[in-house]
Amino acid sequence: MPMDPFESFKLGQKQGWVHFVPFEAFTTPCAARLVKRAGVRPGQYVLDAACGTGVVSITAARLGARVTGLDLTPELLERARENARIAGVEVDWHEGDVENLPFGDATFDVVLSEFGHIFAPRPEVAIGEMLRVLKPGGTIAFSTWPPEMFVGRVFTLTASYLPPPPPGVAPPPQWGDPNIVRQRLGSAVKDILFDRATMLIPALSPSHQRTLAEKSSFATMRLVAALLHSDPFQLEKFRGEYDALAGEYFEDNLLRQDYLITRATKI
Repeated sequence: MPMDPFESFKLGQKQGWVHFVPFEAFTTPCAARLVKRAGVRPGQYVLDAACGTGVVSITAARLGARVTGLDLTPELLERARENARIAGVEVDWHEGDVENLPFGDATFDVVLSEFGHIFAPRPEVAIGEMLRVLKPGGTIAFSTWPPEMFVGRVFTLTASYLPPPPPGVAPPPQWGDPNIVRQRLGSAVKDILFDRATMLIPALSPSHQRTLAEKSSFATMRLVAALLHSDPFQLEKFRGEYDALAGEYFEDNLLRQDYLITRATKI
């Protein structure tokens, strides 16, 4: 019996994100901004959905919150456990799917996600689960990539070289559009607030940053693997377009990556 296309898609993600760890250094400062923007306090029950290597979970735990971190990829959870051990904090780690959270209704005071839940193929399922486990009056907050800024444009560029995903899979940068975010949160929340922030990636040139992405970013790695032997000309064309795009955001050995922070209160 063929595997459900969404499950097959998520299996690919689970395997592909194994190589994400080098990006941890860049997402760590962003974690502090997200936790602060969400107003996390000691004693609160916090869920970090699609937690990756645990930078948000650990940041919240160091403030005294009771944190649960969940991610699809076990290798990232291994890294998260080691990070928590070094930081001297306790986090309840779970391997799992943001589209099917293994927690009861109204379990958490705060639900967070840093560039994580955006990769769930069905946004309405993911946000429905995140809101389900959030207590009324609780805070949901997440960091996402706007479609018109560097990372969002890279997603569009990469997608133009890859086969289309299964029907119904939404592009991750849609989560960076405030209008779409408002629509997806719908009437379940109030007091939606949006902020902009910036991640700066040190690099010696745009091509240096691309090389990092080719070793660590799931979509870019997938594209390079597909074209390396089948169509080297297309691969070089992609690399040239990527470098030109990165050059628009590159100055003083830093690549500027602007992102959106959303915060809302569950009704």
